[in-house]
Amino acid sequence: MRNIDTFAVIGGDLRSAYLAGLLAADGYKVITSGFDSTDLPPCVTGCTNPAQAVPLADCVILPLPVTTDGTTVNAPFSRMRIPLDQVLNGLSQDQFLVGGKISDVVRKEAECRGLIIADYLDREELAVMNAVPTAEGAIQLAMEELPVTIDGSKCLITGFGRVGRTLSERLVSLGARVTVAARKFADLAWAKSQGCDTIEMEALAKAGDFDVIFNTVPVMLFGKEILKGMEKDTLLIDLASRPGGVDFNAAAELQIKTIWALSLPGRVAPKTAGAIIKKTILNMIKEGS
Repeated sequence: MRNIDTFAVIGGDLRSAYLAGLLAADGYKVITSGFDSTDLPPCVTGCTNPAQAVPLADCVILPLPVTTDGTTVNAPFSRMRIPLDQVLNGLSQDQFLVGGKISDVVRKEAECRGLIIADYLDREELAVMNAVPTAEGAIQLAMEELPVTIDGSKCLITGFGRVGRTLSERLVSLGARVTVAARKFADLAWAKSQGCDTIEMEALAKAGDFDVIFNTVPVMLFGKEILKGMEKDTLLIDLASRPGGVDFNAAAELQIKTIWALSLPGRVAPKTAGAIIKKTILNMIKEGS
């Protein structure tokens, strides 16, 4: 296991801000850069210049995603742009470097400098723990948008992975009438055991009418033909990562209200999301990943 005493948290949203505070609360020295316009705990050291912060750390944490444009660090709370190459140039090969949703561009930029960058978004424990705030956030959206209560509402969940399974459990406990559409017969059996009705994914067009549909599959399931068969007052919440599972142009044309709810943990529960990222990174350090 690596001996890590000092972390540098460079850029990121509220998840990263809470992550810095939680690491400091655990007794680590934490230096941050890219948080000019948000408050940080007093035990966290702020640094305007990331080139000064990076060399001081045993572990450098980049945000989720690391970059949105391929050239600058994703830093919505920074008053200045943080060039990605400025951060990478300040690193040495013996530092532990992690980030979330690392693109091929970022990985190549790191590798050409002899650096290894590990992706905490690829970790199974993060995906499992993130399923809870994702499911709760999806239900919150439905409660805000639906003209009816969750209790007694007709809900369809497409996909029965981590998020689909967690979401179905909570919807059933709230009194919703839940139907799960999945491809694997094992998943359909598990959904049935949780009190859900089930249909095979191939029969989606004949699934019937629902108050709300939660899609968790990042494959085009809700194309124009499927959308045409839906009631106009159906709420469609897409929880899938890019490219999503809905033809959003067709949904707008057909006046079907659709919400693409990306990165829900960071939006609805940033402190919890920050704690999940912290736990995952500490696990990676223990494993020497």
